[in-house]
Amino acid sequence: MIRRWNPEAVAAPIGPYSHLAHVPADHELVVVSGQVGVLRGGDLAGPDAESQTRAVFANLERLLEAAGAGPGNLVKVFSMLSGTEHLDGFRTASREAFTRWYPEADWPAQSLIVVAALARPELVVEVEALVAVPKLVP
Repeated sequence: MIRRWNPEAVAAPIGPYSHLAHVPADHELVVVSGQVGVLRGGDLAGPDAESQTRAVFANLERLLEAAGAGPGNLVKVFSMLSGTEHLDGFRTASREAFTRWYPEADWPAQSLIVVAALARPELVVEVEALVAVPKLVP
């Protein structure tokens, strides 16, 4: 399985993430494109970061399942918000998902940036991911 850790050589993480994540040799990386806050039918989940983030993580969970994986296979999560005013809603919904997914606090590596805008003006959250899945034996 993925090894995640926080070496004592650097400060402890300032949020729910691990500084390092190692993918074992019998796994391969799958890249998940940026997921935005839309429902399965394509409608916007809501105008706020909290509802969009919940939809993002629901979509990510479905994509993980389609790849034969689960949240434990996440190596890195890269999140983008279209303004600092969306931080609280994003953190609330992220905390809900991560508490459910990682009850032992064995979080994947993460990055979060605030950008001027996303692809459409109504989108306030986008999340990409790297996933480690077991290699298929030929």
